[in-house]
Amino acid sequence: MAVQEYKPIYSAKEVSKILQISINTVYQLMNSGSLPYLVLGSKKIRGSDLERFIEKYPAAGAGIDENTR
Repeated sequence: MAVQEYKPIYSAKEVSKILQISINTVYQLMNSGSLPYLVLGSKKIRGSDLERFIEKYPAAGAGIDENTR
């Protein structure tokens, strides 16, 4: 899948496809405050907030000492 051009607003369904997670998980992230959203008829996620969420999300294996594997 090619990287798409930045969009200013995403639906929860679009975010679920981008992050490759279920739409229920997207709503859980929004309801917990982990993923900020706007209410514009329905819940929408700003592109800038989605990028920030992805950048801040801990990477698997981050902080693991190479000697402890």
